[in-house]
Amino acid sequence: MATAIDPTSLFSIPYGLYVLTANDGKKDCGCIINTTMQLCQSPAIISVCVNKQNYTNEVIKEQGIFNVSVLTEDTAFQTFEHFGFQSGREMDKFAGRDDPRSENGLRYLDQSTNALFSAKVIDAYDYGTHTLFIAQLTQATKLSSTPSLTYSYYFAHIKPKPQPQPKRGYVCKICGYFHEGDELPADFICPICKHGAEDFEPVGF
Repeated sequence: MATAIDPTSLFSIPYGLYVLTANDGKKDCGCIINTTMQLCQSPAIISVCVNKQNYTNEVIKEQGIFNVSVLTEDTAFQTFEHFGFQSGREMDKFAGRDDPRSENGLRYLDQSTNALFSAKVIDAYDYGTHTLFIAQLTQATKLSSTPSLTYSYYFAHIKPKPQPQPKRGYVCKICGYFHEGDELPADFICPICKHGAEDFEPVGF
Protein backbone atom coordinates (compact mmCIF):
# COMPACT_ATOMS: atom_id res chain seq x y z
CA MET A 1 0.00 0.00 0.00
CA ALA A 2 1.37 3.41 -0.99
CA THR A 3 2.06 5.79 1.87
CA ALA A 4 0.28 9.14 1.56
CA ILE A 5 2.43 12.26 1.43
CA ASP A 6 1.32 15.00 3.80
CA PRO A 7 2.60 18.22 2.17
CA THR A 8 2.47 20.06 5.50
CA SER A 9 5.12 17.70 6.88
CA LEU A 10 7.61 19.29 4.47
CA PHE A 11 7.30 22.55 6.41
CA SER A 12 9.23 20.79 9.21
CA ILE A 13 12.38 21.00 7.06
CA PRO A 14 14.24 24.19 8.04
CA TYR A 15 14.58 26.60 5.11
CA GLY A 16 16.30 29.93 4.71
CA LEU A 17 15.11 32.75 2.46
CA TYR A 18 17.23 34.41 -0.19
CA VAL A 19 17.11 36.85 -3.10
CA LEU A 20 18.58 35.24 -6.21
CA THR A 21 19.78 37.75 -8.83
CA ALA A 22 20.99 37.59 -12.43
CA ASN A 23 21.14 39.70 -15.59
CA ASP A 24 19.72 38.84 -19.02
CA GLY A 25 22.13 41.11 -20.88
CA LYS A 26 19.70 44.05 -20.88
CA LYS A 27 18.29 44.27 -17.38
CA ASP A 28 18.82 42.95 -13.88
CA CYS A 29 16.34 40.46 -12.44
CA GLY A 30 15.78 38.60 -9.21
CA CYS A 31 13.43 36.33 -7.27
CA ILE A 32 12.89 34.83 -3.83
CA ILE A 33 14.14 31.27 -3.25
CA ASN A 34 14.28 29.06 -0.16
CA THR A 35 16.76 26.37 -1.18
CA THR A 36 20.45 27.26 -1.12
CA MET A 37 23.12 25.06 0.39
CA GLN A 38 26.86 24.43 0.42
CA LEU A 39 27.76 21.10 -1.18
CA CYS A 40 31.51 21.01 -0.59
CA GLN A 41 34.32 23.19 0.72
CA SER A 42 37.22 22.79 -1.71
CA PRO A 43 36.39 23.82 -4.31
CA ALA A 44 33.55 25.82 -2.76
CA ILE A 45 30.39 24.50 -4.45
CA ILE A 46 26.81 25.56 -3.69
CA SER A 47 23.42 24.66 -5.09
CA VAL A 48 20.24 26.65 -5.67
CA CYS A 49 16.88 25.24 -6.66
CA VAL A 50 14.67 27.58 -8.72
CA ASN A 51 11.07 27.33 -9.87
CA LYS A 52 10.85 27.19 -13.68
CA GLN A 53 8.05 29.77 -13.60
CA ASN A 54 10.56 32.36 -12.41
CA TYR A 55 12.15 34.48 -15.13
CA THR A 56 15.42 34.36 -13.18
CA ASN A 57 15.53 30.61 -13.86
CA GLU A 58 15.61 31.23 -17.62
CA VAL A 59 18.26 33.93 -17.28
CA ILE A 60 20.60 31.74 -15.21
CA LYS A 61 20.28 28.94 -17.78
CA GLU A 62 21.33 31.38 -20.52
CA GLN A 63 23.99 33.41 -18.68
CA GLY A 64 25.44 30.84 -16.27
CA ILE A 65 26.10 33.16 -13.32
CA PHE A 66 24.09 34.39 -10.34
CA ASN A 67 24.20 36.06 -6.93
CA VAL A 68 22.55 34.95 -3.70
CA SER A 69 21.77 37.54 -1.02
CA VAL A 70 21.06 35.90 2.35
CA LEU A 71 18.07 37.64 3.93
CA THR A 72 17.98 38.49 7.64
CA GLU A 73 15.30 38.65 10.32
CA ASP A 74 14.85 42.41 9.84
CA THR A 75 13.68 41.96 6.22
CA ALA A 76 10.46 43.85 5.47
CA PHE A 77 7.49 42.11 3.88
CA GLN A 78 7.80 44.56 0.98
CA THR A 79 10.96 42.73 -0.10
CA PHE A 80 8.91 39.57 -0.65
CA GLU A 81 6.19 41.49 -2.44
CA HIS A 82 8.75 43.10 -4.74
CA PHE A 83 10.93 40.09 -5.56
CA GLY A 84 8.48 37.25 -5.02
CA PHE A 85 4.99 38.35 -6.03
CA GLN A 86 5.67 39.80 -9.50
CA SER A 87 7.50 38.59 -12.58
CA GLY A 88 10.63 40.01 -14.18
CA ARG A 89 9.12 39.16 -17.55
CA GLU A 90 6.66 42.02 -17.15
CA MET A 91 8.67 44.57 -15.19
CA ASP A 92 12.16 45.68 -14.19
CA LYS A 93 12.51 44.85 -10.50
CA PHE A 94 15.63 46.99 -10.16
CA ALA A 95 14.27 50.11 -11.85
CA GLY A 96 14.84 53.11 -9.58
CA ARG A 97 16.94 51.11 -7.11
CA ASP A 98 20.60 51.69 -6.31
CA ASP A 99 21.58 48.19 -5.15
CA PRO A 100 25.35 47.59 -5.53
CA ARG A 101 27.03 45.22 -7.95
CA SER A 102 29.42 42.43 -7.01
CA GLU A 103 32.66 41.52 -8.79
CA ASN A 104 30.74 39.56 -11.46
CA GLY A 105 28.72 42.65 -12.37
CA LEU A 106 25.42 41.42 -10.95
CA ARG A 107 23.19 43.24 -8.47
CA TYR A 108 22.86 42.11 -4.88
CA LEU A 109 21.05 43.37 -1.78
CA ASP A 110 23.20 44.99 0.90
CA GLN A 111 20.30 45.89 3.22
CA SER A 112 18.62 43.28 5.48
CA THR A 113 21.18 40.71 4.31
CA ASN A 114 24.16 39.14 6.05
CA ALA A 115 26.07 37.51 3.19
CA LEU A 116 26.61 37.63 -0.56
CA PHE A 117 27.48 34.60 -2.68
CA SER A 118 28.45 34.96 -6.33
CA ALA A 119 28.67 31.76 -8.33
CA LYS A 120 29.23 30.30 -11.79
CA VAL A 121 27.04 27.40 -12.91
CA ILE A 122 28.90 24.15 -13.55
CA ASP A 123 25.87 21.85 -13.87
CA ALA A 124 22.07 21.96 -13.99
CA TYR A 125 19.42 19.29 -13.44
CA ASP A 126 15.76 19.31 -14.44
CA TYR A 127 13.41 18.17 -11.66
CA GLY A 128 9.94 18.79 -13.02
CA THR A 129 8.79 22.12 -11.60
CA HIS A 130 12.31 23.24 -10.60
CA THR A 131 15.87 23.43 -11.90
CA LEU A 132 18.73 22.50 -9.58
CA PHE A 133 21.81 24.58 -10.37
CA ILE A 134 25.22 23.45 -9.12
CA ALA A 135 27.70 26.31 -9.06
CA GLN A 136 31.22 27.19 -7.94
CA LEU A 137 31.64 30.25 -5.75
CA THR A 138 33.55 33.16 -7.25
CA GLN A 139 32.91 35.53 -4.34
CA ALA A 140 31.64 35.12 -0.77
CA THR A 141 31.30 38.20 1.42
CA LYS A 142 30.03 38.62 4.98
CA LEU A 143 27.77 41.69 5.15
CA SER A 144 26.41 41.72 8.71
CA SER A 145 25.96 39.66 11.87
CA THR A 146 22.15 39.87 11.89
CA PRO A 147 20.61 36.35 12.12
CA SER A 148 19.59 34.71 8.85
CA LEU A 149 15.88 34.62 8.09
CA THR A 150 14.15 31.24 8.20
CA TYR A 151 10.81 30.29 6.72
CA SER A 152 9.38 29.70 10.20
CA TYR A 153 10.44 33.19 11.33
CA TYR A 154 8.92 34.65 8.15
CA PHE A 155 5.58 32.98 8.84
CA ALA A 156 5.58 33.95 12.53
CA HIS A 157 6.83 37.54 12.38
CA ILE A 158 6.89 38.99 8.84
CA LYS A 159 4.08 37.61 6.67
CA PRO A 160 0.81 39.46 7.36
CA LYS A 161 -1.78 37.27 9.03
CA PRO A 162 -4.76 36.43 6.77
CA GLN A 163 -7.78 38.58 7.48
CA PRO A 164 -11.07 36.84 8.39
CA GLN A 165 -12.90 35.95 5.19
CA PRO A 166 -16.69 36.35 5.04
CA LYS A 167 -17.00 33.69 2.35
CA ARG A 168 -15.92 30.11 1.95
CA GLY A 169 -12.79 29.39 0.00
CA TYR A 170 -9.08 28.74 0.24
CA VAL A 171 -6.32 31.05 1.47
CA CYS A 172 -2.67 30.86 0.39
CA LYS A 173 -0.43 30.20 3.39
CA ILE A 174 2.45 31.93 1.64
CA CYS A 175 1.02 35.33 0.65
CA GLY A 176 -2.57 35.38 1.99
CA TYR A 177 -4.35 35.35 -1.40
CA PHE A 178 -8.00 34.23 -1.03
CA HIS A 179 -9.65 32.01 -3.64
CA GLU A 180 -13.42 31.96 -3.25
CA GLY A 181 -15.28 28.71 -3.89
CA ASP A 182 -16.08 25.30 -2.50
CA GLU A 183 -13.32 23.55 -4.44
CA LEU A 184 -9.72 24.33 -5.30
CA PRO A 185 -8.41 22.62 -8.46
CA ALA A 186 -5.45 20.33 -7.82
CA ASP A 187 -3.41 22.22 -10.42
CA PHE A 188 -4.32 25.68 -9.09
CA ILE A 189 -1.45 28.19 -9.03
CA CYS A 190 -1.62 31.26 -6.79
CA PRO A 191 -1.73 34.34 -9.06
CA ILE A 192 0.26 36.34 -6.49
CA CYS A 193 3.13 34.16 -5.25
CA LYS A 194 2.90 31.29 -7.80
CA HIS A 195 2.67 28.52 -5.18
CA GLY A 196 0.50 25.48 -5.86
CA ALA A 197 -2.70 24.12 -4.31
CA GLU A 198 -0.74 22.27 -1.61
CA ASP A 199 0.03 25.64 0.00
CA PHE A 200 -3.65 26.62 0.39
CA GLU A 201 -5.87 25.91 3.37
CA PRO A 202 -9.67 25.93 3.57
CA VAL A 203 -11.46 28.88 5.20
CA GLY A 204 -15.11 29.16 6.27
CA PHE A 205 -16.05 25.49 5.81
